[in-house]
Amino acid sequence: MNIEDFRTYCLSKKGVTESFPFDKETLVFKVMGKMFALASLERVPLSVNLKCDPERAQRLRSEFDEAILSGWHMNKTHWNTCIVEALEPKLLKDLIDHSYELVISKMTKKLQAELAAL
Repeated sequence: MNIEDFRTYCLSKKGVTESFPFDKETLVFKVMGKMFALASLERVPLSVNLKCDPERAQRLRSEFDEAILSGWHMNKTHWNTCIVEALEPKLLKDLIDHSYELVISKMTKKLQAELAAL
């Protein structure tokens, strides 16, 4: 998966927007204003930060120790940094889905209803 494939997949999800709130190199994806994915456009190899359930994050870091690391510049309990080229596209999509769904699950009922109505 390359950055365009990653971007397209993230934007295909309901209620997602993209922006550069931090700098010109960090692409941020939000669902209903809540961050679920970040991509550093300047880092080589391409890496992305995705939110993750803490227990699952630990398992993934153990199983994919070269490809999934604790979140760089993020809360290391709740975020993973994923080296895109080191992961199968199917797994990366699963991790994006998990991040997206985890963020939605923590939203207020009102935001969840607004998202469902889109």
